[in-house]
Amino acid sequence: MAHLPDVPCAGFHADQLLDQGYCIIPQAIAQSEVETLASDLTGDFDTAQLSSGPFYGNDTKRFGGLLSRSEQTKAFVQHPMILAIMQKILGPWCDHFSLNLTQAIELMPGSIEQVPHRDQDMWPCSRLVDPSLQVEFLVNVMWPFTPYTKENGATHVWPGSHRRQDEMLIDPTEAIVAEMQPGSALLFLGSTLHAGGANRSPAPRRGMIVSYTLGWLKPYELQWLAYPPEVARAFDADLTDLLGYRIHRPNLGNHEGRCPSQLLREPERKAGAIDALAPDQHALIEAFRAGELPEPVTG
Repeated sequence: MAHLPDVPCAGFHADQLLDQGYCIIPQAIAQSEVETLASDLTGDFDTAQLSSGPFYGNDTKRFGGLLSRSEQTKAFVQHPMILAIMQKILGPWCDHFSLNLTQAIELMPGSIEQVPHRDQDMWPCSRLVDPSLQVEFLVNVMWPFTPYTKENGATHVWPGSHRRQDEMLIDPTEAIVAEMQPGSALLFLGSTLHAGGANRSPAPRRGMIVSYTLGWLKPYELQWLAYPPEVARAFDADLTDLLGYRIHRPNLGNHEGRCPSQLLREPERKAGAIDALAPDQHALIEAFRAGELPEPVTG
């Protein structure tokens, strides 16, 4: 992924995320762009089957692979402000961050509230990390297509719950209802307790979640199946990097010992395995070759 420029206000929103576990960015994108994407996905919403199970809910519709369903999705996935925030939150803990999923969601009228949960619990190792380190595994970005209100099931978020991860459930009165209009974005950490509300209105509530994760984790939506090479080759290099067609140093996620980006762009090129190492690994190898012993780590 190309170097991300410094975006004004990205630091402010990142600080809000780390402090409260969530933030709402009003008018993050033009409403016309939301309308275009929502229109592009209308047919998919209409034909999508209802979900099933106690977590997804039997009265919701969900579908992914949105980059293939609408060209407009890229404007949301590669939103400069969002990517700059991801770099500040996730960047310190990985060589690069990746797309975790794109998922359209429709809450049908009469749908019940979702069970409160933390999305990063998908990865059991997340519960072994000292919360004081502020290591985050995931950041969600929720984009409404219709107004999100308390009546139609706007997401409930528990502020500060990312610092209370030993509490699986927290008093519902401590939650806020993230009401917002199309064009705004709700961001919340993977460690933040949240839940979809009940839709007590007569109309569906439609929107999209785009989430990003540490580049060394297995994503919720397997991007290489959602966008196999014959599809991904049509995307720009920065986007395919986000989809995981990029090696994560050192040498993680290679194919035939090479970065998958090379195989994606130059499938006929013949070459042997090529190291992709981080600077500290290069330094350690050079010290070893020079006969130098590293200083012992003490604590």
